[in-house]
Amino acid sequence: MTTVPVPAPSRTSVARGRARMRLRRGLMAWAFLVPLLVLNVLVVLGPSIATVYYSFTDWSGIGPANFIGLDNYVNAVKDPAVRDALLHNAIWFVLFLSVPMALGLLGAYLLSQVKRFAMVFRVLYFIPYVTASVVNAALWKMLLSPDSGIGHYLGTHHAWLGDTATSLYSVNFVVDWHWWGFLAVIFFAAMQSVDPQLYDAAKVDGANKWQQFKSVTLPGIRPTTIFIFLMTIIWSLKAFDYIYIMTHGGPAGSSEVISTLMYSQAFNNYSAGYAAALGMSMTVIIGIVLAVYSFLRKKGWEE
Repeated sequence: MTTVPVPAPSRTSVARGRARMRLRRGLMAWAFLVPLLVLNVLVVLGPSIATVYYSFTDWSGIGPANFIGLDNYVNAVKDPAVRDALLHNAIWFVLFLSVPMALGLLGAYLLSQVKRFAMVFRVLYFIPYVTASVVNAALWKMLLSPDSGIGHYLGTHHAWLGDTATSLYSVNFVVDWHWWGFLAVIFFAAMQSVDPQLYDAAKVDGANKWQQFKSVTLPGIRPTTIFIFLMTIIWSLKAFDYIYIMTHGGPAGSSEVISTLMYSQAFNNYSAGYAAALGMSMTVIIGIVLAVYSFLRKKGWEE
């Protein structure tokens, strides 16, 4: 009985089969992506384009919009409320960047020294962050109340949220408390990836704990630190929820930032076009921050 040899597939048929396989995989990938892309167009791209258009109009939020060119942007430059809000954003940025970062690094370092119950401390650090901002804000609003808060029982009776000199700093304190535990957990995770042999070499060279932290830990977590630095800048420019819930930007605009001013202009003063212009201005600022970050990253800043 003779066996008829089966001819080997030609290179052309193999290439066609691989091309069909790649096409099938590509179509399947797009089939999963299309619903998400449609959703993004409806809830992200569409409103974004509408915001750009309305920023050049006098739209009140209801009814037709009349094109007025750059008037909203010119008025924003001249508006003292905008200048005050930008100043408050700058103060918020400095505090929000420095205090939680320092506390996060300290907390992460202390966590790295704990050998037992480390997971318990990580969970405790993380609880303020995972708690809803509405709950945190309402709780601290009661704690800072001059009538029923901590100050009442200590005999100070100071209205921390009702004083123009302390309202912004009081809300920022609450946000820092909410934020630093999250940074501590992120920094701690980054510290776990640092090569332990580097610490051993530093100990052999006689480095103390601070020198090890400065010369080994900080360079080892530099990419994470820079990323958190960038995200903290962006989040500080978008600050809204805690300020709105606790002070509504008051009293007398002492805790007003651009985001709360936008809300007030759009929904209280019915100047949605002007609010859109403020929003576009903040988008440009965030875009500049991202561009600078991308440029520095290409230059090897993270290395």
